[in-house]
Amino acid sequence: MRRARRSQVRNLTRTMAELGEADEAELQRLVAAEQQKAQFTAQVHHFMELCWDKCVEKPGNRLDSRTENCLSSCVDRFIDTTLAITSRFAQIVQKALRKSSSSAPEISFFGLQ
Repeated sequence: MRRARRSQVRNLTRTMAELGEADEAELQRLVAAEQQKAQFTAQVHHFMELCWDKCVEKPGNRLDSRTENCLSSCVDRFIDTTLAITSRFAQIVQKALRKSSSSAPEISFFGLQ
């Protein structure tokens, strides 16, 4: 799947040479947004693995109360984190929309470029 995504990015990069400046900036913005989504998804999966490793000592037919409380707390933290990230992303999008320059807006979801 990563190989296919890299191929898509390479094809988009080649196509960008044929586009005008405005189209190129928009395409770069879209590619950056897709990369941010992929980073977010990776973070979610990593967080879920951490919760599982932390809370579930030995899987069985039922969860004991400690495991259930731990997973519940972990889910609560996950929801809080997701809401905070979503709020930050909305702020970034609003800022980018207000920006009137012709260059592609910098979109940095996790402080990564």
